[in-house]
Amino acid sequence: MSIFVLLKLVGSLALLMYGMKTMSEALQKLTGGQLRHFLGAMTTNRFTGLLTGAFVTASVQSSTATTVMTVSFVNAGLLTLAQAISVIMGANIGTTVTAWIMSVFGFQIDMNNLIFPLFALAVPLIFSNKSQKKSFGEFVFGFAFMFLGLTTLRENALSMDLEHNEAIIGFITACKEWGFLSILLFLVIGGVITMCAQSSAAVMAITLILCSSGVLDLYLGIALVMGENIGTTVTSNIAALTANAQARRAALAHFIFNTFGVLWILCVFHPFVDMVSGLVDHLFPGVTPEVAITYKLSAFHSAFNVCNVIILIWFIRPIEKVVCWVIKPKEDEEEFRLRFITSGMLSTAELCIVQARKEINLFAERTHRMFNMIKDLLHTTNENDFNKLFSRIEKYENISDNMELEIANYLNQVSEGRLSSESKLTIRGMLREVTELESIGDSCYHLARTIDHKFKGNEDFTEKQYEHIHQMIELTNQALHQMVLLEEDEYHTVDPNKSFNLENEINNYRNQLKNQNVLDVNNREYDYQMGVHYMDIISECEKLADYVVNVVEARTDMKEKKTA
Repeated sequence: MSIFVLLKLVGSLALLMYGMKTMSEALQKLTGGQLRHFLGAMTTNRFTGLLTGAFVTASVQSSTATTVMTVSFVNAGLLTLAQAISVIMGANIGTTVTAWIMSVFGFQIDMNNLIFPLFALAVPLIFSNKSQKKSFGEFVFGFAFMFLGLTTLRENALSMDLEHNEAIIGFITACKEWGFLSILLFLVIGGVITMCAQSSAAVMAITLILCSSGVLDLYLGIALVMGENIGTTVTSNIAALTANAQARRAALAHFIFNTFGVLWILCVFHPFVDMVSGLVDHLFPGVTPEVAITYKLSAFHSAFNVCNVIILIWFIRPIEKVVCWVIKPKEDEEEFRLRFITSGMLSTAELCIVQARKEINLFAERTHRMFNMIKDLLHTTNENDFNKLFSRIEKYENISDNMELEIANYLNQVSEGRLSSESKLTIRGMLREVTELESIGDSCYHLARTIDHKFKGNEDFTEKQYEHIHQMIELTNQALHQMVLLEEDEYHTVDPNKSFNLENEINNYRNQLKNQNVLDVNNREYDYQMGVHYMDIISECEKLADYVVNVVEARTDMKEKKTA
């Protein structure tokens, strides 16, 4: 085989994978929001979760996309891990639709007469100003690219005349002499290729072509399909290594599900394959042998996953206990690490935005919690308790810095994907939000340092000063509370004008206290240094309220653009 033939094969495979990716992402743009809502609402028990996972995966043509959504809902508390496992089981059934699409359209129908008209239809839609038309054009474009890659891959494989290649025939003949060991060998080969290609659909396409061209028989082709089922779960487990505990548990549950299925299928391998083969021959009696074998591979893929679900759906609770026992949360993970962003599973840009949204909501809650520590610090008189609380605030400030950096990096990665214009505006607003939230954390730390300087001095605030500080802290606390409510507001029920009114009230109160402070110092009600500490706290609260308003503006601008 010359280097040019190999490059043509690799290029054809790249076209296929690019088409699958483009089609999947375009479908997610068209239906992403509705599917997220559907996934969250329709998983009340294991059976609805199963059907939901199958439907969503068949719709977006990506089991990874379904897994990303599922894990984000688990972390958000909208789904339990048990419900998530049922959705993942359904996703395994939904992903078999891809093999049927390739079998029916790629081998039964001559797509050469349709591919280029589809390109002609897609291009004008892609350049449309309307995002829905643009996304639909991208879907058609990806669909055409997928079948251009599949057709080219098949033509190149046929031109190589692999079924008469002595080296390949000799290798396969030698493998068949090993009996059942040949099945195990091709199972391993299928798993390794899937891990390398990072695409189970691509390996399925290769398997369909090799079997339809006569290079592999049905049994060895099915062994490759089984290996692909394990290989795709190993990939997700490796990707989840850097993610949080719930993501790792979901990935491990996926691995357990598919591995168990492969083990019991191996015990009844030949009878099960013969049963599926006989069923296809009965249902499709008139098709050619090369098309029939692709139907048998697709039918096996579907039957394997359906039977596996029928067996394991009754054991979701034990699977949940096993994965929770194997994977323990890392120390401080629940409090001090990103909960919703699973960096190792970043694959579907549109759907990753919901994870970033949840993380920003948590960031807002943490800054509010940090401000509440300031209120406690102000009235802490015991030195040891004061130092512990100050150290905790200092730690939260470092966490705030890290959260800003990690969320911003994540959003930048997401923005490199294929996004709708609305999502690009959303990411821009979210980046502004995390910057302002980090500034709120800095203000809280500055307040703590001011209180620390006062604590180390010999004097204390007067009762009148404490009264004014309490009033300012209460107004600022209300502003932060309103900001958190607005961050979590998905249905636009919170009025942002309340935040702007509070900010005006805080500004007026700061100006009033600033003028009063000059009079009080002149009247010697307290010394100049205590006046400095006092006004530092008042001014920092007013500055913090400005950052809060900036967060609210970024959030409300996004809402207005989405609803416009």
